[in-house]
Amino acid sequence: MADTVSRRKHGRFLGVTLNSDGQRHPVLNAVSIFILLLGLISFILGLVIRNVPGTGHAVATATTVIGLVALVVGLVTQMISATREQRVLIVAGMIAGFVGLALGLAHGGFSS
Repeated sequence: MADTVSRRKHGRFLGVTLNSDGQRHPVLNAVSIFILLLGLISFILGLVIRNVPGTGHAVATATTVIGLVALVVGLVTQMISATREQRVLIVAGMIAGFVGLALGLAHGGFSS
């Protein structure tokens, strides 16, 4: 019965780890989470400019820039990512960033 008790592994949060290969990747993990957060911020701002009338041009520009950064940095990070879990976060952030980018451009993101 002693074999059935599982020990908590170092670096796991609620059973989730980004280091499934057994090696530590602190920079890649931080960049993966950063891309996900940027993508979600861009996506949320995109929904705000789409659904709230009277939002200014500055919000559309910020949404477009944040979405573009999430997309470009995500594409570069995708090439150097080490584990599947990192790739899942990166792709989710890139997709959310792309939607925010598209909504920002549709509402005059880079136009003057």
